[in-house]
Amino acid sequence: MAQTSYILTTACIDRPGIVAALSTALFKHGCNILDSQQYDDLETGRFFARIVFTPGAGEGGEAALEEVLAPVFERFAMSWGLRDQSRRRKVMLLASKFDHCLADLLYRWQTGELEMEIAGIIANYPRETYVHLNFAGVPFHYLPVNKESRDTQEQQIKSLVDETGSELVVLARYMQILSDDLSTWLAGRCINIHHSFLPGFKGARPYHQAHQRGVKLIGATAHYVTPDLDEGPIIEQDVERVSHRDSGADLVRKGRDIERRVLARAVRYHLQDRVFLNGSKTVVFPE
Repeated sequence: MAQTSYILTTACIDRPGIVAALSTALFKHGCNILDSQQYDDLETGRFFARIVFTPGAGEGGEAALEEVLAPVFERFAMSWGLRDQSRRRKVMLLASKFDHCLADLLYRWQTGELEMEIAGIIANYPRETYVHLNFAGVPFHYLPVNKESRDTQEQQIKSLVDETGSELVVLARYMQILSDDLSTWLAGRCINIHHSFLPGFKGARPYHQAHQRGVKLIGATAHYVTPDLDEGPIIEQDVERVSHRDSGADLVRKGRDIERRVLARAVRYHLQDRVFLNGSKTVVFPE
């Protein structure tokens, strides 16, 4: 049987002795550090750390570990998190008509690549839109929306997130602009994906707009949602070269591939406690 391991994440104002204090506290509790990553941001003066460790034999669970580490957290005024690696986070997926990102996340979940518990799927299109997808028993919620019903629909989204205990919301090409209220409520726990042409090519058919301008590089950006549309802290990006031989349809096809893999990486980093908010940016520790 695999031994229980924990992920400890901390963030605070940088000062000498942080790493020594954390490692000493874990050592005194009989813990064995398996992996440790840290970053000192010289611009903001903040310190970030992600530590994976196994507890000592018979040393209790999370509550006991929190008690041991509490003096360090208090001494350095840390924001922190502690999670048993075997506990899968609950995730709510939101989708619209274009389902390539939804299909990809479902596949990666079903194959075990994304270690999460999908709490539900919310879509503003009916279930029949996704007849070719295998939801594997995941609850599906059809919540249509228009200008008049948006407030009611967003309240329904909030209720579903609360009722299911969802810890992360993923906009898998959900083609609705969230209100400032919902964006603020989901701060730090909602990931979106969009093409990287913004602000150059706004509105409908951005890939076709880019094709008309003869772009040579296309890409996608995954970021946390904020009230500032598509301007939240960036988690992951990727690009791919295109040429004059590529049609608008080719750019759309290639763009979908980029969007899928970028969103999947961003979700995986979040699930693995690798992403730290750092003002308008993020710190992302590599795998």
